[in-house]
Amino acid sequence: MLILSIVTFFIAVFLLCAVAVTVAWMGFLKTTAEETEAARRDLEAGAVLDDDSPLFRTERLSTLNFWDSVLARFDFIEILNERIAQAELDWSVGRVTLGMLLAGFVTFVILMKFAAVWAALTAGVLVGLAPYGYILHKRNKRFQNFRENFPDVLDSLARALRAGYPLSASIELVAAETMPPVSVEMRKTVAEANLGMGLARALENLGKRIPLLEVNLFSSAVQLHARTGGKLSEVLTGLAENMREGIALQGEVRALAAHGRITGVILTILPIAIALMMLVVSPGYMQVLFTHPNGKTLITAAILCLVLAQLVIRKIVDIKI
Repeated sequence: MLILSIVTFFIAVFLLCAVAVTVAWMGFLKTTAEETEAARRDLEAGAVLDDDSPLFRTERLSTLNFWDSVLARFDFIEILNERIAQAELDWSVGRVTLGMLLAGFVTFVILMKFAAVWAALTAGVLVGLAPYGYILHKRNKRFQNFRENFPDVLDSLARALRAGYPLSASIELVAAETMPPVSVEMRKTVAEANLGMGLARALENLGKRIPLLEVNLFSSAVQLHARTGGKLSEVLTGLAENMREGIALQGEVRALAAHGRITGVILTILPIAIALMMLVVSPGYMQVLFTHPNGKTLITAAILCLVLAQLVIRKIVDIKI
């Protein structure tokens, strides 16, 4: 038993050192690749383009050639890359996937000593998916911020149209005055329209980058106005009013559902608090869970049930409008 503990300790230390060295090496490769790319762009900017010069930069999934070729074989990598871009994180797909694999593997190896195999495997999978959950959290937070500021943008566009500005100039004017993330996406839309893509196609790309109902309504209204004509300023004003009413209704629903969320958090923390209190008050009563052969399995099952209950409660109180 002592030998097994020593071997497990050295394996854990080795894995942690391997993770640290891998992260440092990836950072060095990323810095080198960025410097090489910057030097190449400067060289191309001062030279005359010929037939063999690349007109578009190919975005790599990873600075490691082997890992880049592996990731290119999977279709879901495109979805992950899109989620990272929508979250506005300066992360590469290769760095995220390697971090997920290393975190999950290290967690699995460490928990093998304290829990059953299936519990350690489950915990490793959950920890490995934690970076993706953080990306989704940042993405949803950014979308919520965009949704709250978008009605004001539509009002500004309507006022600019009434003042005699064309739509493209109005969007450019609003992009210079609004706050991120709306200003960032509007600048991208204006740049794509000015580079020859066309305003309709640029608005479609805006809907792909920000897949919200409000953005799709705005894009449809602009395209319908381009075909049929009419007062676009009045349409945008009406859209802004309806969006504000929807945001206010969502706020009321979240306020009413806050009681359910707090209840779920209390019900999740309460068993853990009672277990810690019993360890202090009566250690022998709880010591059975650590000495009995099935004790670790029961503890792991209880933790998983608490996690699943919290997820179910959050899903119930997450009311979509």
